Amino acid sequence: MTTESIRVLIVEDHNVVREGLVALLRVASGLVVVGEAADGVEAIAQFRRCQPDITLIDLRLPRLSGVDVIERIRMETPQARFIVLTTYDGDEDIYRALKAGARAYLLKGMTSEDLISTIHAVHAGKSHIPPAIAERLAERMGAQDLTPREFDVLEHIVGGNSNKEIATALGVSEATVKTHINSLLGKLGVTDRTQAATAAIQRGIVPLESLKRLK
Repeated sequence: MTTESIRVLIVEDHNVVREGLVALLRVASGLVVVGEAADGVEAIAQFRRCQPDITLIDLRLPRLSGVDVIERIRMETPQARFIVLTTYDGDEDIYRALKAGARAYLLKGMTSEDLISTIHAVHAGKSHIPPAIAERLAERMGAQDLTPREFDVLEHIVGGNSNKEIATALGVSEATVKTHINSLLGKLGVTDRTQAATAAIQRGIVPLESLKRLK
């Protein structure tokens, strides 16, 4: 290892994928893998211990999400540089990751050349967003954010709950629920509950795993 080597931390909960990334980067010129983590809590501990130049991180992690990891680490180390590496391309996922401070976003179908060149680019202070993802991000940036209550209502819609069930769960009237639904339909650019649920899932606004707490 030379002093010019870029120090990389890999955060990925799937062992086979993580091991493949480690093997790939260990033979790449100018890169050195200094740590690995399989969940969000471990990622923060490994970052503090290894102090990497670049962190490759998945968004969907056990115990703590990739976005939460990025936010917490950047509160301690504002100059920390992250590359999101994921199978998810919902525009909400992209928006949250980049808003948290990620410098690049790559889908796991990218080539090894794309990955290595992106690591070098981000280390040099550049950002890298593939054109297709940039287009989706631009669309998301022009959309209005849901209020916390609208998000709660949308979660219940995705969970298949009726207006009455939502009202009972949230402790509000059905009329209030209808008002929130009309507002979130407009913000999502859809016309009914079914379209809202579909958009919420496809765009990553409501991750399916978050619905478990509604069961």
